[in-house]
Amino acid sequence: MNVGVFIPIGNNGWLLSENAPQYLPSFELNKQVVLKAEGYGLDFALSMIKLRGFGGKTEFWDHNLESFTLMAGLAAVTSRIKLFATAATLCMPPAITARMAATIDSISNGRFGLNLVTGWQRPEYSQMGLWPGDEYFSRRYEYLSEYAQVLRDLWETGTCDRKGEFFQMEDCRLSPRPQADMKIICAGQSSAGMDFTAKYADYNFCFGKGVNTPTAFAPTVERLEAAKAATGRDVSSYVLFMIIADETDEAARATWEHYKAGADQEAIAWLGVQGAADTKSGADTNVRQMVDPTSAVNINMGTLVGSYAEVARMLDEVATVPGTEGVLLVFDDFLKGLDAYGTRIQPLMTSRAHIAAGSEPMAKVA
Repeated sequence: MNVGVFIPIGNNGWLLSENAPQYLPSFELNKQVVLKAEGYGLDFALSMIKLRGFGGKTEFWDHNLESFTLMAGLAAVTSRIKLFATAATLCMPPAITARMAATIDSISNGRFGLNLVTGWQRPEYSQMGLWPGDEYFSRRYEYLSEYAQVLRDLWETGTCDRKGEFFQMEDCRLSPRPQADMKIICAGQSSAGMDFTAKYADYNFCFGKGVNTPTAFAPTVERLEAAKAATGRDVSSYVLFMIIADETDEAARATWEHYKAGADQEAIAWLGVQGAADTKSGADTNVRQMVDPTSAVNINMGTLVGSYAEVARMLDEVATVPGTEGVLLVFDDFLKGLDAYGTRIQPLMTSRAHIAAGSEPMAKVA
């Protein structure tokens, strides 16, 4: 099983809680996180893009770095780990995105890939006068399909003359082209998102579900398997989990309860309002899961809470779901969490035995 880290490009990571670690994002923090990840043998690092936060007492995600710039810097200081940036496609023309990706491919010597997002939070784009209107909610994967085709044309041939509804290309050129096959991530969970992934992407990233239910996401993977059967393409699933681990199950659970007790209700309410603005999409989008009040304190991502041994066991259970190629991990405290993962959890994982047997703890890299 491949393992990646969803790096803290926004303030406070993925916990909307006054009781969680409070910090601003910085290049130095993310450099330490990715160097630790590389040292412990993790396979990839992904950064999101967020252009407007949720406010509240914690000012959640009000402070963010820019994804491509950050990953370019990290490409220059790493040597092995794969790096993925996220393109906010409503404000980045595909020809510019293609060139930026080719540039980071050069910096990283072929270790770069791209996550494409359609944009679901209207204020991110309306603040810049770039929101195309609420009808976009129902057509965003049509837009993204054209976008991805332009990217593929430029990366694979160096030219694009594609004439579509959203993009009119006229002898558009790209050189140098990427030296490696450029991989595309999509995190769409709706039927439209799954269809897009099956046609144009290489990986689908889905949310884990619930607390200590490591295989509850299996139906999502099954939906992707059905979608890709129609295209015949090789597309695999990765699942997002938050790790809260400690010496004992009781200590880890106490930390989780502490975070929930400090939930930033104002920021959570803002998340709910923005999620409800999309009246065009169905009930199967990942935004619907994010705004569910059940566990909005960490955006309702799957959460593995327990002792180091118990978390290792649950991660191994994730790997048993057919079609699952890997996991994307977040931590309540990224530096401490990565050390705990690398020295206490990963060595116990049978799905990572090849790493545990051949690497030494690398906490000293930070």
